[in-house]
Amino acid sequence: MKKIIALIAFIGTFSFASAQSNYYNDYQNSISGVNWQSVATDLLLSTQQSSQLTSLNNRYPDYNSWDSHYKSNPNGWRTDRNAEIQRIMGPTKYKKFKNKNYKGQNPVAVYNRNKNNYKSKGKSYSHEQREGHGNKKGHGKGKH
Repeated sequence: MKKIIALIAFIGTFSFASAQSNYYNDYQNSISGVNWQSVATDLLLSTQQSSQLTSLNNRYPDYNSWDSHYKSNPNGWRTDRNAEIQRIMGPTKYKKFKNKNYKGQNPVAVYNRNKNNYKSKGKSYSHEQREGHGNKKGHGKGKH
């Protein structure tokens, strides 16, 4: 019985850590997915603003530093990071940044939608397999 409980605890811990690492990967992608040099140039950011963005991007250089801050609320990085970028850029430049990099959408909503896409990929894939285009009778070339 003790072995079963230990196994369940181990699996639960591993699953939780794996989910946490997905959040960290999203965090890393929010940094690497943007060319910050061109953002600074295009928006005519000051040296101080560029330095603050660099500092923000380097705040959590590895998983352990990120996890020590966001362990109890792994979604929190999205709103924290977005609020910091807004504060650094100011409202006018932030709006231009958002329009160019997020098609005018709130970055937090984009990150959340991406998070939800991880969960639904398996579901939509199996749905496409069941109702794939190749299974429709009476369509296409060839004998029916």
